Amino acid sequence: MLFAMIAKDKPGMLDQRLAVRPVHLEHLESLGQQLRLAGALLDADGKPEGSLMVIEAETIEAATALFNADPFVKEGIFASTEIKPWRLAYDHMSPKA
Repeated sequence: MLFAMIAKDKPGMLDQRLAVRPVHLEHLESLGQQLRLAGALLDADGKPEGSLMVIEAETIEAATALFNADPFVKEGIFASTEIKPWRLAYDHMSPKA
């Protein structure tokens, strides 16, 4: 099953977010095919202000554990996180055969 995490940064966290980003990207890479997509939510100026990630996991508890292992979570970057089951309806990002 797919799960989405929508996270919003605490105010004033951009410098810390950028400092932690290399370790965050290593973590995302370590998830392999469980990670379906991930990226920053941007403010009106194009600067990161949160994250969106979609992973595959058996249960919401397993998904939560994976999301909570992210360095952005461990370093306290996020003010809020929401984890929800997610169903893909359209996929215009994947290459067409």
